Amino acid sequence: MTPGLGSRLIGKLLRQFGSPERVFRASLTELEACQLPAAPAQAIASRNAYKEAEAELDRVRKLGCSLVNWSDPEYPQRLLEIYDPPPLLYVRGDVTVLNRYSISMVGTRRPTPYGNQMAERLGRDLAERGLTVVSGMARGIDSSSHQGAVKASQGATVGVLGTGVDVMYPKENKKLFAEVEKRGALISEFPLGSHPAPENFPVRNRVVAGMSLGVVVVQGAQYSGSLITARLGMEFGREVYGVPGNVTVDVSFAPNQLIKQGAKLVTSWEDVVEELPTEIRAELFPVDATTVEERTSLFVKALSPVEKKIFALLAEDESIHVDELVEKSELSSSEVLAALCEMEMKGMVRQMPGKQFIKVLQ
Repeated sequence: MTPGLGSRLIGKLLRQFGSPERVFRASLTELEACQLPAAPAQAIASRNAYKEAEAELDRVRKLGCSLVNWSDPEYPQRLLEIYDPPPLLYVRGDVTVLNRYSISMVGTRRPTPYGNQMAERLGRDLAERGLTVVSGMARGIDSSSHQGAVKASQGATVGVLGTGVDVMYPKENKKLFAEVEKRGALISEFPLGSHPAPENFPVRNRVVAGMSLGVVVVQGAQYSGSLITARLGMEFGREVYGVPGNVTVDVSFAPNQLIKQGAKLVTSWEDVVEELPTEIRAELFPVDATTVEERTSLFVKALSPVEKKIFALLAEDESIHVDELVEKSELSSSEVLAALCEMEMKGMVRQMPGKQFIKVLQ
C-alpha cells in the first residue's frame, strides 16, 4: 500500500532488510542507501501506509480471500524462479492449485471460431490429464481456455487477473469467474478495488508465463500481448508452444512465427505433454513397466519385416541418423525412409532435427 513501490523495489528491499518489519524500522538514510527514489523512501519512513494496510486486511477478511507471500508454502514455487515475482498474491478459491503442474494458454481477445474451438479443446484435454490450465480471464482465447478446463471432470484452472480479485472484468464473464473460483483459483498482485488499467495487463502477463511449465499460444496478432507472454516464457526457461493457423488470418501471426523460431507445434494435448520433463510425465501418467513392454510387443508384431528390422536398430535414449540406419540395415534409402514414415504415423518413431530418428515408448 506504499505509493511508488512496485514488485522489483519491494523485492530489493526485502532482500536487503530481510522482512517488512525491518524495512519499516529502517531510517531514511538506510533506505536511500538502497538507491530507493526519494518519494517511496519518504513514504516508508512516514509509515502512513499502515492505516491503509489495516483497512485492506479488513476488506480481505470480509471478502473471504487469502493472501500468500514469498515465504508461504502455498505461494507458487515456480513463480519464484522469475526475476521479479510478486511479493504478495491475493487468492480467491483453492490455494492448493497454485503449486500443481500447470500449462498457460494465451491468445487474442478477438479469435476466430477455429481459435475458440482449439483453446477450449486443449484446455479441457490438458485439465483431464491432471494439468492446471492458467490464463488471464480476458475475452476470447483466455475465456475459452478456462471454459474448456472447467468442463473437464477433474479439471482445475487458475485465472490471473489484471485487476483486484474483487473486480469482475470483463463483466460478461460473471458465470465463468464463479466456476474458476470453484474449480481452481483467481489470483492477483493488485490491491482490492484495482480497476482494469491498461498498464496492469503486461505486468499480469509475467505471472501467467512464470507460474507454469510452458506457454501455449493459440492465436495472436503481430504486436499482441500473447506474443509478449510467449517471449517472457522463453526468458524464464519455459516450454513455448504454438497452435498453427491460416497464414492469411492476422491472428495466426504469433503462433506461426513462434513455430518458425522453434516453438513446439501443437495440434493436440499429446504435443504439449510430450515436451514436459520425463519425471513430470511419469508422475502425471504412471505406467507399469510390464504394460509398456506388452504394448510395444503388440505394436512390433504388426510391423512389416522391413519396419521390424529398422525399429530394432532404433533406441529410446539416443537418436540415429537416417544414413546410419541405411548402412546398418543394408536396405536402400527409399525403403528406410518409407518405413520410418509409416512408423512415425503410427507413433512408434519420432523424427528429431537433422534427419535423426528415435524410438518412442508406447
